[in-house]
Amino acid sequence: MAVTLQVLYPVGDGTTFDHDYYATTHMDLVGQHMGAHIASAQASKGLAGGPDVPAPFHAIATITFADQGAMDAAMKAAGPVMADISNFTNIQPQILIGSVYG
Repeated sequence: MAVTLQVLYPVGDGTTFDHDYYATTHMDLVGQHMGAHIASAQASKGLAGGPDVPAPFHAIATITFADQGAMDAAMKAAGPVMADISNFTNIQPQILIGSVYG
């Protein structure tokens, strides 16, 4: 069964997020170090939380793996990706791991 890893960067007082760096440099690192194990990956920039509601997240990345074994292998290779987080944000990201059912 396919597994997803979602990485959420919440908006909060004093939080910073460099979208240009994230979209280019960081996502390139994801591809370089974890790409062999990834079925698909996308990142979304937060625009709004609804009509006239500010976005609750700066960005959310969704990475899909064929199965748990592929995600485990990707996470073993993710050291440089994790070490890069402080280069584009001061946020401790939230993580959601899920099984794809729809």
